[in-house]
Amino acid sequence: MIKLGVLRSSYGWLVLAVAASIVLPMVVGVFWVHVLTEILIMGLFATSFNLLFGYMGQLSFGQAAYYGIGAYTTALMITKASIPLPLCIVASIILAGICALIFGYFCVRLIGIYFAILTMAFGQLVFYIIFQWYDFTGGDNGIQGIPVPPLLQDPHVYYYFTLAVVIAALIVMWFIINSPFGYTMRAIRDNSNRTRFIGINIRKYMLINFVISGMFAGLAGSLWAPFNRSIAPDLANWGHSGIPVFMAVIGGPLGFFGPLVGSVVYTFLSAFVTGFTEYWPITIGIIIIFIVLFLPGGILGTLQQKIQPSEMNNSKKESG
Repeated sequence: MIKLGVLRSSYGWLVLAVAASIVLPMVVGVFWVHVLTEILIMGLFATSFNLLFGYMGQLSFGQAAYYGIGAYTTALMITKASIPLPLCIVASIILAGICALIFGYFCVRLIGIYFAILTMAFGQLVFYIIFQWYDFTGGDNGIQGIPVPPLLQDPHVYYYFTLAVVIAALIVMWFIINSPFGYTMRAIRDNSNRTRFIGINIRKYMLINFVISGMFAGLAGSLWAPFNRSIAPDLANWGHSGIPVFMAVIGGPLGFFGPLVGSVVYTFLSAFVTGFTEYWPITIGIIIIFIVLFLPGGILGTLQQKIQPSEMNNSKKESG
C-alpha cells in the first residue's frame, strides 16, 4: 500500500511534467521556446552523464567528447553530403558509441579520480583533433549555417521533434536502469569489490554502460547541431563536460529525473541571468555551493526525502 501510494504520486508528477512540456510552447514567446528546446537537449546530455555518475558511481570529465562527436557528425553529414537528418542522428549515435567503446576500454580499468582524469584526457584528445583539423572540421571557426529540414525550420516544430526524441531516449534509459543490468550497475556503485567477489565481471558491465552513456550523449549532440545552426570545438572541451555535472548535482544524481530537474534550473537561470549581467559564472558558483552545503541530495532528492515520509504516514493511517 505504501509503495503503491508513492508510485502513484510519482506518476502524477510525471504526467504533469509531460503535459506542461506540451502546453508551454503554445503560450510563451519564441525566445522561451528556444530555451525549452535547450532544456530538453541538455537534460538528455545530463541524463546520459548520470548513467556513469549516479548509477555507476564514477565521475566523468570527458562526456562532452561524445556530445561534440554527435554534433560534428550531424553537422558534417548535412553540410558536406546533404544527408537527411534522421540518418545523421543514427550515424552520430553509432560513431559516438564506437569512440566510447575505444576510450572506455582503457577508462574502466581505473576508478575514482584516475577514472575522471583519464576520461578528461580522452575528451581533450577529441577536442584538439576537432580544433586542429581545419580542412575537415573548420578548426576554431567551427561549422556555420547548418541547414535544417524544411519541416523542422519552425522553432515550435523543432521543439516538439526534440521532445519526442528525448522522451523516447528517456524511456529506453529508464528500462535500462531498471533492468538486471541497471541493478548490477548499482551494485558496482555501492560495493565494487563485493560485486566482483560474487563472480560479476565489473569491467565488462562498466564498459557496456560507458558505451551506452556515450551513445546518448552523441544523440544529444546531434540534436544540438541543427537547433543552434552552428557549432564550435568548445562543445567537446572539458569545460563543457562540467555542465552535466552541475545539472546532476543541482537536480540530484540518485534519481532518474534529477539531471532533468537540474537542466531546467541551470538553463532557465542561465537564460534569465545573462540577460541582466555577465556574471553568470559567479551566479552558478553560488548556486552550486548552496546545493552542496544545504541540499546535498540535490533538489529532487531533497523533495523526495520530505514528501515520501509524509505519504508513507498517510498510507499507514488509511490502511489502519
